[in-house]
Amino acid sequence: MSHQITVQPSGRQFSAEANETILDAALRQGLTLPYGCKDGACGACKGKVIAGTVDHGKAQAHSLTDAEREAGMALYCCAQAQSDLTIECKQLGAIGDIPVKTLPARIEKFERLAPDVVELHLRLPASERLQFRAGQYIDILLKDGRKRSFSLANAPHDDALLQLHIRHVPGGFFTEQVFTTMKVRDILRFNGPHGSFYLREESSKPVILLAGGTGFAPIKGIVEHAIAANCQRPLIIYWGARARVDLYQNTLPENWAASHPNIRYIPVLSEPAAGDDWHGRTGLVHQAVLADFPELSGYQVYACGAPVMIDAARRDFIAQGLPEEEFFADPFTFSAS
Repeated sequence: MSHQITVQPSGRQFSAEANETILDAALRQGLTLPYGCKDGACGACKGKVIAGTVDHGKAQAHSLTDAEREAGMALYCCAQAQSDLTIECKQLGAIGDIPVKTLPARIEKFERLAPDVVELHLRLPASERLQFRAGQYIDILLKDGRKRSFSLANAPHDDALLQLHIRHVPGGFFTEQVFTTMKVRDILRFNGPHGSFYLREESSKPVILLAGGTGFAPIKGIVEHAIAANCQRPLIIYWGARARVDLYQNTLPENWAASHPNIRYIPVLSEPAAGDDWHGRTGLVHQAVLADFPELSGYQVYACGAPVMIDAARRDFIAQGLPEEEFFADPFTFSAS
C-alpha cells in the first residue's frame, strides 16, 4: 500500500511504497531533499512531520532524541510512512545547498564498455552518501596533489555505487593507471560534487542533449533523473562518436526512446568503420542538430564533450536562434603525464 506525501513549503507531492523510507521515495521520484549518510547517523535529513504517522525505523538516538520524536521530528532516511503525510523540509534549490565532501571510495567493479572506455563503479563507506545533481562531476584526488575530473554517469536516486565513464588517453597520467595497474578494491579519494551542468527543472522548454564520446556520461545521469522525476518535457538526445564501437551503451538510449514517448535518440557517426554497416546519420553531431532544428529559440541545450565541439555548438546554435542563457555546457579536457 502506498501513501501520499506532501512537502511543505514547496507543496510538491510524491508517493511512498510500503517498506520504503521517505527519503528513498523522494529520490526515486526526482525530489531533492537534504541528506547525508542515509543510515540514521548524521541527522542531515531531519525534518518535521506536520500531519500523519511514521515508523522511525533504525533512527539512532544521538541523531533523533526522544524529545525530538515527541515534537514530531523524523529522520527521513529512516522513517517510513504509516499514513498519508505532510512533512516540512527545504528542497534543495541552489548548488550551494549541496555540501561538497572529500571522501574515500573503493573500486567495486571495472566494466569494459569499449576498447578504450571503462565504467568505474565506486563504493563509498557504509556511513556515507554523496548528494549531487544529475550531470555534476567529481575530482579524483591523486597522491601528488593533482586531480582529474570525471562526470557522474548515475542519477542521484541510484547512488549505491558512483559510476564514471573513463576513456583511455594515451599518456594520460591517471587513465594510464586505470587501464594498466588499477584493480578492484583499490581505494581512491575524491572531492565533490562540482559543476553547474544539471537540468533546469523550473523550465518547461524542450531539451536538446548533445553528447560527444564519453560526454554521454552526464547526459545519461540527467536522462535517468528526468525519467525518475516523471519529467514530460521533450528530451532529444544526440550522441556523436567516431565509429559504431564508440557508441558504447547504444542500447540504453534506444530503450529510453522506445519506452518514453517524450524521448528521441539520434546517434551520429563522424567516421563509420568499414564493417559498421551504418545506415544512420553521419558527420558532426552538432550539425545534425542544426539540420533538424533550423529555429532554436524555444529550446534549452545541454552539451558535453570535447571543447572544440562545445565551442562550435555554442556559436552555431546561438546563430540559429538559441538564447545564449539557454546553452549549458560541460567541456571535457584531458591532461597528459
